[in-house]
Amino acid sequence: ALGLFTGIGLSEAKARETLRNGALSALLRQAVLQARSALGPALDKATGTLLYNAAARLKDPKHLGFLVGYIARREILTDLQLSAALEYVKSHPLEPLDVADFERACGVGVCISPEQIEEAVEAVISKHRAELLAERYHFNMGLLMGEARNRLQWADGKTIKNEVDLQVLHLLGPKTEADLEKKPKVSKGRLAPAEKQKAAVVENGDMGMETQSLLEQLRGEALKFHKPGENYKTEGYVVTPNTMALLKQHLAITGGQVRTRFPPEPNGILHIGHAKAINFNFGYAKANGGVCFLRYDDTNPEKEEEKYFTAIREMVEWLGYQPYAVTHASDYFDQLYTWALELIRRGQAYVCHQKVEEIKGHNPPPSPWRDRPVEESLLLFEDMRKGKFGEGEATLRMKLVMEDGKMDPVAYRVKFTPHHRTGDKWCIYPTYDYTHCLCDSIEHITHSLCTKEFQARRSSYFWLCNALDVYCPVQWEYGRLNLLYTVVSKRKIIRLVETGAVRDWDDPRLFTLTALRRRGFPPEAINNFCARVGVTVAQATLEPHLLEACAREVLNEQAPRAMAVLEPLKVTITNFPASKALEVLVPNFPADESRGFHKVPFNQIVYIEETDFREEADKGYKRLAPGQPVGLRHAGYIITIQNVIKDVSGRVIELEVTCTKSDVAEKPKAFIHWVSEPLACEVRLYERLFLHKNPEDPLEVPGGFLSDLNPDSLHVVHNALVDSSVHSAQPFDKFQFERLGYFSVDPDSKEGKMVFNRTVTLKEDPGKA
Repeated sequence: ALGLFTGIGLSEAKARETLRNGALSALLRQAVLQARSALGPALDKATGTLLYNAAARLKDPKHLGFLVGYIARREILTDLQLSAALEYVKSHPLEPLDVADFERACGVGVCISPEQIEEAVEAVISKHRAELLAERYHFNMGLLMGEARNRLQWADGKTIKNEVDLQVLHLLGPKTEADLEKKPKVSKGRLAPAEKQKAAVVENGDMGMETQSLLEQLRGEALKFHKPGENYKTEGYVVTPNTMALLKQHLAITGGQVRTRFPPEPNGILHIGHAKAINFNFGYAKANGGVCFLRYDDTNPEKEEEKYFTAIREMVEWLGYQPYAVTHASDYFDQLYTWALELIRRGQAYVCHQKVEEIKGHNPPPSPWRDRPVEESLLLFEDMRKGKFGEGEATLRMKLVMEDGKMDPVAYRVKFTPHHRTGDKWCIYPTYDYTHCLCDSIEHITHSLCTKEFQARRSSYFWLCNALDVYCPVQWEYGRLNLLYTVVSKRKIIRLVETGAVRDWDDPRLFTLTALRRRGFPPEAINNFCARVGVTVAQATLEPHLLEACAREVLNEQAPRAMAVLEPLKVTITNFPASKALEVLVPNFPADESRGFHKVPFNQIVYIEETDFREEADKGYKRLAPGQPVGLRHAGYIITIQNVIKDVSGRVIELEVTCTKSDVAEKPKAFIHWVSEPLACEVRLYERLFLHKNPEDPLEVPGGFLSDLNPDSLHVVHNALVDSSVHSAQPFDKFQFERLGYFSVDPDSKEGKMVFNRTVTLKEDPGKA
C-alpha cells in the first residue's frame, strides 16, 4: 500500500499518514486501483492528486467509483471541477444521478480556447484601465484574476494569470523603482479612551464590557453570512432552474431586509442555551437593520401547554427583544398539508406502514412501500387525515437521504390529540423535518440560524424547498452554549420537579431563564455572558462562575446598597447619645453619591452578625472583641465591648457596648454592617444543585443525575433582619446587602415577611472548582 500511494505522487511521510487513517486509505486504494485499470500502472501526479482529494473529501463513499471514472477518462482535470463534482453529489444524495446535469455542473467537456482567455482578460483590464494607470503595479492584480475567472468558470488558473501578467506589462511597461517601493500603510487611527469605552457598550443592556458587544460581533467580520437574495452564493446551496426567479420574488417581498426567527417548541421553559439562540437570532437581525419572528414550533400537541407559550414570550421580552411578529407553525397547517399532497404527486413522498421501532436508528431496513403508486399514496394520506389509521399505523415519508445517512424522514404522523389552537381539525401533524424549512420559506426568512446538531438536517432543508419549487432560505449552524453542574433537558427537569429535588421550573438552583430571573440575574448580565461566549461555531461548555461574574458587573452598577444581618446578635448601646432613634443617611451607591441616599434608623439596640464578634481575638482577626472596638458602617460611631451576656448554655445572646463618635476616637481595624429597628425577612442561600461538573455523564456519575444532588444546595435563613429602607421593594427588585452579596426579592414575599434570594456573593468563592 505504501508503494501504491507513493506511486501517485504522495511523499512517503504523507503516504504513511494516510495509511494510519483506515477509512481514507481503503477509499484511496480503491480509487487508485480503479484508475490504474483504465490508465495503466503509471499515474501522473496531477491525476494522483485528484484521486487523493476525491477520496479525502467525498462525504458519501458510494459515489467514489462514479467520480474516479471521470478522473480516469480525463473528463475531470482540475481541482475546480472536482470541487464542483463533490458539491453536486453531496447535494444530490439519491441514485441515480442525472449525468447530463452533473456534467453541466462540473464543466465536463467545456473547452476554453486561448482566444477566449485573451478576450476575457482584455475586457477586465479595460474595465479597470483608469485605476491601473493611476496605481500601476500597486493595483490589486488578484481582482483582475478573480473577475476573469468569473467570466470563464472552467479556465485554467495558471493560463489566466499568465495572460493577466502579459497584458498588464503591455499596458504599463516594465516596473520602475517607484513600483518596487512598498505601498504605505493607511493608518486607521486609534480610538480615544472615551470612544473605546463607547465602542464596548452592549446596546441591549447599556453595560460596559471588556469584549465587543454581541451586536458589534454580529455586525462585523465574525460572520460571513450571505446578503439577502444572494442565497445561491452559500456553500452547499442547491440551485435549480427556478432558484433565481424565486430569489427575485423574495427580494420584492422583503425589500432586501434581513429576516431571522427564534423557533422554540412550547413544551418547556427556556434555559441558558436558549439565551444564546435568542441573542443570536434577534441580535443578528437588529445588527443588520432587520426583523426577527418569534415562531412557536407547535407541531406536537401532546406536550404543549399554554403556560409555556406565555413564559417563552415573557423571557424573550425580558432579555430586551421585541418580536417583529409572533407566529405559530400551526398558522400554516393548511398550506403545509397542500404541499404534502403536491410532494406525493411529484413522486417525492409516500405513505409507509413501518412501525416507529422499525425505522429508528441510522440503519433501518428500507421501506417496502417506497415505490407504491402516487395515486395509492394520495388515497392513503387522505385516509390518514380522516382518522382511518390508528396512531403508528401509517406515516408520510419523504424520499431523501439525509447527511447523517438517515433515510426517508417522516413528514406526517397520526396523533389523536386535540391541538391548543386548531382543536380537533387535524389528527395528522407535521414533523420538524417537514415543517421547519417550509415555515421559514413562508415567512421569507433570510438566515435560518440553528445549533450544530441540526447540521445533519441541512440537506433535507434544501431538498424539501427545492422539491416543492418554493423559496429556499439558507440554514447556518452555530455552537450550542452549555453550563457545567446543571441539566437543561426538559425531561430531566421534570424528573427533578417530580422527585421534589426542586420546586418547579423557576427554582433558582436551575439554569432555566425563569429560574435565573427569580434568583436575581439581570437580563443584561445574561446578554453580556452570551457576548463573551462570542460568535462561535464550536460548542461552548462553561463554568457557572463566568455567568456569575457577568452578574456581579451589572449588579454592581444597578443594585442599590442596603444592610442585612443573617445571624443576628443583639447589641445594646449603654451610652446611646439621644433619647430617640437617629436617622442615618446611607448612600445608595457609595462610589457615586450623586445617585442618592436612603435613610435608616439608628437606635440604642442594633443587631450585628454573630460572626462579627469573638470572645477572644485571634491573630489577624479585626472585628469586634473585648478590647478591640469596631466602627458601625455609615453611622459615624465606634463601639467598644463592656459586657458579654450569655444564656444558661453559655451561648452569647447579647452584647452591651459603649459608643464614641468616630471623628474623636482612634480609627478601628474594621467597620461592620448592622441594622436597627429592622424588618424580619427570610433569606435563601443557594449553592450548586449537583456535585459533579457533568451530572449526566455515566462515567462521572454512574448512578445517574438524581444520585448527584448536592444536599446543601439550599440553605434557608428564617429569621434574618434587613434595614427598613427596603420595605416598599417589589418582586425581582435587587440590592447589594453590604458585605454579604447581591440579593433579589422573591415572589413568595408577603406583607410582613419579605423573602430574598441570594443571586451571587460579592466575590467569587475561591473554594469552588
